[in-house]
Amino acid sequence: MSTPPPPPYAAPHAQPLTSGPGYASPIPARRAHLGDALASEWTKIRSVRSTMWTLGVMILLMVGIGLAAAGVVASTDTAQPSSSEVLTLGFFGVLLGTLCVITLGVLTIASEYGTGMIRTTMTACSSRSRVLAAKAIVFFLLVFVLTTVVAALVGALQVGIIGVGSPSGGEWLKATAGVGLYVALLGLLGLAVGTLVRHSAGAITIMIGVVLLPLVLAIFMFTDSLKDLQQALLEYSIPSQLAVLYDNSVTGTGPTGWDPLWIILGITAVALGGAFLSLNSRDV
Repeated sequence: MSTPPPPPYAAPHAQPLTSGPGYASPIPARRAHLGDALASEWTKIRSVRSTMWTLGVMILLMVGIGLAAAGVVASTDTAQPSSSEVLTLGFFGVLLGTLCVITLGVLTIASEYGTGMIRTTMTACSSRSRVLAAKAIVFFLLVFVLTTVVAALVGALQVGIIGVGSPSGGEWLKATAGVGLYVALLGLLGLAVGTLVRHSAGAITIMIGVVLLPLVLAIFMFTDSLKDLQQALLEYSIPSQLAVLYDNSVTGTGPTGWDPLWIILGITAVALGGAFLSLNSRDV
């Protein structure tokens, strides 16, 4: 009786894949580090449509509203603003642009929770803290550089359109780099809230409330018993803090100079600390 042939899926002559005592992989192996996470997050943020749309709209708002305001002022017969007041014309464009920045900050991480991509991200990089740190660094640098450059460009065009002398170096610094830092930190706060909430629409709604709600509430506080609370909301609301960087305080009291940056830095640091703790203690 003859031996039946082996089944078609069998490989009688196959040899086990062993590395052997002298085997050396041609692929270099090394430990992953923060630079790898930064490269990954930079690829993500520059390749998704949300970045193009949000930052594109922010640029249009800053340039369009800033130049329109300068054109209106230049065409009126009233007294022309001083050189220091010219830069304040960019305030409204930046204020509306912050809504785009906080939206992008939330989407930088919350969109990955919505699509499930966060599981792949955490599998590729086992250190969750490194992932969040990379997202924060890439987002902050992108928004800071872009906002500062656009604010400087708009300010220079406003000075040229109205035809006044150039503001001082300190005024330029606050209205460009100072504003860029403030907007970037506000966007980081959105990223932290997105990490904590893990839901894009919910986190964006919270951040819009943080930006606009204090000022809106203060406007409708008419009674004397709420006067102190109204004053505090007016002084420390996001629009008022941003106006201080343009040397144009809404109330004439409260924080001055660079104080708004220290305030938003402290709030953002606390929120990011909570985001790191939450990311490391909760399931993905």
